[in-house]
Amino acid sequence: MTTGLEPMVPPPSALLSLTEAHRAVIEIISLNLSRKRLRKIAPLGDGHPVMVLPGFMGDDGYNAAMRRFIGGLNYAVYGWGLGRNLGPRGGVLEALQERIHELHERHDRPISLVGHSLGGIFARELAREYPDKIRQVISLGSPFGRGRMSASVPARLFSALNPPQQLPIDQDLIHEAPPVPVTSIYSKGDGIVNWQTTRQQDGHDRSENIRVRGSHCGMTLNPVIWYLVAERLATDPEQWQPFHRASWRSLFYPSPES
Repeated sequence: MTTGLEPMVPPPSALLSLTEAHRAVIEIISLNLSRKRLRKIAPLGDGHPVMVLPGFMGDDGYNAAMRRFIGGLNYAVYGWGLGRNLGPRGGVLEALQERIHELHERHDRPISLVGHSLGGIFARELAREYPDKIRQVISLGSPFGRGRMSASVPARLFSALNPPQQLPIDQDLIHEAPPVPVTSIYSKGDGIVNWQTTRQQDGHDRSENIRVRGSHCGMTLNPVIWYLVAERLATDPEQWQPFHRASWRSLFYPSPES
C-alpha cells in the first residue's frame, strides 16, 4: 500500500493506544452532559444532503448518534448503507459511487461528506472523482498523509483484508486535497493513527486543519467535534472561510501546528 518514497512514521505511543477506550468513555460522558447546550448553539443548516461514513471495522450504528444530531439541524442525513467498513474491497467504492449519484439526483444538490478514519479517505476519493456532486469533505482522524501505513495500529489487519496490489485507489494521490472545501479534524491524543498523517499538507485555499482534544475511537461522540461539524456544514462553499478560533472557541480548539 505504500511506495518506496513513503516516509516511515511511527504509530502512536503505547500509552495513547492503551488509554483509547478510557478516553472515549470520557467523551461519551461529556456528550451526555452537553447535548442540550449543543442543540441551542449549533447553527441550523439549509437542508442539503449529508452522508456520514464509518471508520475501519465500523458501521452505520457507530455514528448513528452523530447522524441524529446532524439531522436535527435541518439536513437530509444518510449513513453509507454498506454494513461494516472492511476497506475498499468487493465493489465498495463502486457502491459508494452509485449512492452519490442517487443522492445527488434525489436532492439535485451537492452532498457534504463526513468521514471517520477510513471513511474520511473514502470521502476524499469520492470528492476527487465527483467534485461537481460533493459540497465539502470533513474528515475525522483520517490517515491520508504520507507514511499512513506505518503510522496506524490496525495497518496489518487492513492489509490482510485489502492486499495492496488489489486496491482500487491510487495510493500516490491520497495525500493530495480533493478540489472541494476540505476540513481535516485531528487530535494529538489519537491512539490509533499518528496524528501527523491526519493533517492536510500543501492543501489549497479552501482546505484547513482543525485540532481538537480527544481519542480516535471517540471522535463521532465528541461534543466539541459535533459543534465543529455543524459549524462547517453550515458554511456556504461559495463564501468559504476557515474556522475562526476567536473568543471561547480557543478553549476547545487548540492552535493547529503550522
